[in-house]
Amino acid sequence: MTQLDVRPQVGDTVSGVAEDGGVRGKGLGKGSVGLVGSAVIGISTVAPVYCLTSTLGSTAGEVGVQMPAVFLAGFIPMLLVAFAYRELNKAVPDCGTSFTWTVKAFGPRIGWMCGWGLVIATIIVLSNLAGVATSYFWLLAGEITGNPSIAALDDSKPVHILTCLTLIAVATAISYRGMTATKGVQYTLVGLQLAVLAIFVAMAFQKASAGSFDTGLDFSWQWMNPFAVESMGAFTAGLSLSIFMYWGWDACLATNEETTGSAKTPGRASLIAMIVLVGSYLATGIAAQMAVGSGTGGLGLGNPETSGNVFAALAGPVMGPMLGILLFVAVLASATASLQTTFIPVARTVLAMSTYEALPASYAKVHPRFKTPGRATVMAGVATGAFYTVMTLVSENVLTDTIFALGLMICFYYSLTAFACAWYFRGELRRSARDLFFKGVFPVLGGLLLAAVFFKTLTDAWDPSYGSGSTIPGLGVGSVFVIGVGLLALGLVIMIVTERRSPAFFRGEILTKSTPALVVED
Repeated sequence: MTQLDVRPQVGDTVSGVAEDGGVRGKGLGKGSVGLVGSAVIGISTVAPVYCLTSTLGSTAGEVGVQMPAVFLAGFIPMLLVAFAYRELNKAVPDCGTSFTWTVKAFGPRIGWMCGWGLVIATIIVLSNLAGVATSYFWLLAGEITGNPSIAALDDSKPVHILTCLTLIAVATAISYRGMTATKGVQYTLVGLQLAVLAIFVAMAFQKASAGSFDTGLDFSWQWMNPFAVESMGAFTAGLSLSIFMYWGWDACLATNEETTGSAKTPGRASLIAMIVLVGSYLATGIAAQMAVGSGTGGLGLGNPETSGNVFAALAGPVMGPMLGILLFVAVLASATASLQTTFIPVARTVLAMSTYEALPASYAKVHPRFKTPGRATVMAGVATGAFYTVMTLVSENVLTDTIFALGLMICFYYSLTAFACAWYFRGELRRSARDLFFKGVFPVLGGLLLAAVFFKTLTDAWDPSYGSGSTIPGLGVGSVFVIGVGLLALGLVIMIVTERRSPAFFRGEILTKSTPALVVED
């Protein structure tokens, strides 16, 4: 293997070069992604239109008119963690991201579990995205043809599963062919969904000013006050949903070895993606709340009958029958685009873990033509298809509770990465005020906030009423708790088995713990 070039780039002010600590190149296609392309990948992976239609109503149901404030509250820990990712990427631009960085900060075992958290969270999300894309595919087909029986095909499990597996196969094939193919698809799909979302926001403001709906509300700055939420339980529930809405921006960093200016561009792209996302969420949330309110009756966002899919209920009333179809197209485009780009972080994390001998060596192979982690990408596609099929056949409640357990995985590996940043750069925190805040204070604060959400969710999930309300027979414990803890325990078992087959990595001989001797600065 060749060493990854972490030398400073033209235009950098240098105080030296960071220790490589065993960091290796992977053979990926260098320079195939620029700043805009990287930001688009980050936005696409988050899937803003899909997130809005699935959580806008649920968040309003939890916190009422304070929904915009909760969107801002969820943005804060993500922004703080994004600073940690940016600083770590400058020092160690490696596609293993969270896995590689936590290994170098805390050692192989904590790093392995952090990598496992990222991989399993991504598999869960891929499964959910594929299911949503499938449902909207048949819903859109029914709307276009005006034939309800076509839309009803989604209710058939064999048809639903077959369509879902087809979409997963197509997304896998596009990701397999490399970043150039990925960018071409993503520019179109992300541009489409953001354009339609802008139209929806404009028309919602128009309906609000005209007083078209009895449930509409006048704008109030009080909506931006998170302290006005009635209870801590409601705030935590809303915050968990808000954090989920931002998850996925770190895909920008997973392409760092393929990005022009790998030390700086991915970090900048992630911040651009975050700004676009928070702006989109605030504009949509405020416009929708002004138009139809956040109540539980009629078109109100908190109506439990429509809160799980807000845009399906608002498309016609807000945009009209013709333009309303565009909103269905946007949701389908959002889920499909995210389905394709979400393969990027999981495949590259598996590639890095295999390269450093933390997983079987067969996953370290890069396609000679496309310069992608081909086998790791196919593995992710197969795992996603198998997971979704089994969960759908076993129980729809199990699949729902698995999605609720996703929040645990997100907070788990994001908080570990944030803490890793502060520990890795601990020797530099007194060098300047910038180093103190961006490498220490901000990451630690973001990590603490996410860790608090992790443990609060874990406590709440113990109650069988959490999530779908299902429980494990004989245990009296909520299914969400069992699934979340069970998936982490499964990772622990796999790690122990892997350690016996690859002891060198776990002895710290492959990728070593280190601190930066000298670091590239802006």
